[in-house]
Amino acid sequence: MAVTAMGSFRVELGPNSHDVHVGSGLLDRLGELARAAGLKPGRTALVTDSNVARLFGSRAKNSLADAGFEVALIEVPAGEESKSLAALETVYDRLVEAELERSSPLFALGGGVVGDLAGFAAATYLRGLPLVQIPTTILAQVDSALGGKTAVNHRAGKNLIGAFYQPRLIVADVATLTTLPEREFREGLAEVIKYGAIMDAPMVAMLERNLPAILKRDPSRLEEIVDRSLRHKAAVVQSDEREGGLRKILNFGHTIGHALEATSGYGHYLHGEAVAIGMIAAGKLSRTYTGLSADDGARLENLITAAGLPTRLPEGLHPGEFAHTLRLDKKRAGEGIEFVLLDRLGHALTRNLTFDEIMASLL
Repeated sequence: MAVTAMGSFRVELGPNSHDVHVGSGLLDRLGELARAAGLKPGRTALVTDSNVARLFGSRAKNSLADAGFEVALIEVPAGEESKSLAALETVYDRLVEAELERSSPLFALGGGVVGDLAGFAAATYLRGLPLVQIPTTILAQVDSALGGKTAVNHRAGKNLIGAFYQPRLIVADVATLTTLPEREFREGLAEVIKYGAIMDAPMVAMLERNLPAILKRDPSRLEEIVDRSLRHKAAVVQSDEREGGLRKILNFGHTIGHALEATSGYGHYLHGEAVAIGMIAAGKLSRTYTGLSADDGARLENLITAAGLPTRLPEGLHPGEFAHTLRLDKKRAGEGIEFVLLDRLGHALTRNLTFDEIMASLL
């Protein structure tokens, strides 16, 4: 596959600084880029899922082998169910079998589930292995691969068991996005829309203009939205690596989205679908509590609708169960939640809302 021009930048985090590469055809340069990042050739592990292994496993493994890496391929079943303690134990078992050392890199090839699962394994095995994120979904490329959040789910809530652990390298090959099923492609656009909503109003206008080309997966448009989204996230993470302040705005739509995922059963809604519903709900709360205009609220909802994403809480949602799940949110503060709202498109802020205020606006 031909390699197009590559967009590269560095996430500046002191000793945890690392390079990000965005382009088309980069899988075939994975070994070269890993060596350039200072990773030690020799024993390594490549964690992926059953779908991605079939599509890209051999290319990634061959590129690494050509650069001197001895690759142990670790495959988990595709789907949110693999973001679990049981799957994590399987990965640990395979890492032990591969006899990795502390300097042995672990490569995470796949979407958000693989990135989070393999990232947490890298953070904890031998107290830390060098990690390379190779996201293959739009959701992972524009959001979850960057920032150092790793986690697995617990039956009581999403991402309750995890750690901050920065990768040594991120390689986002937008050519992998052409293989995504339509539903998974569209769900990733929720995170792209989020960046425009919270910090880049011109990006909202760009998405309104170019959404048809993006939905047709025009390579240049895909590179643009991935690169622009990642640079926004990098700017936030550089200012607030561990979510003590500014980084909290990245949770726009996620508080309700995570509760919806947990309440409806992981896998019923894709993550981006739940976030889309959460953004619509947060927009309504923003109208009430932070003065978001009706026009801006309508633009946000129209863009989410045009992207083919859901906008309404499901019928039959159990209010008591949903409220209980909200109370387990990591951003809980006393009898409320530090909630991300908008006062205008392109600008987010946080407000402490009570659970009653949230529920009254939703149900």
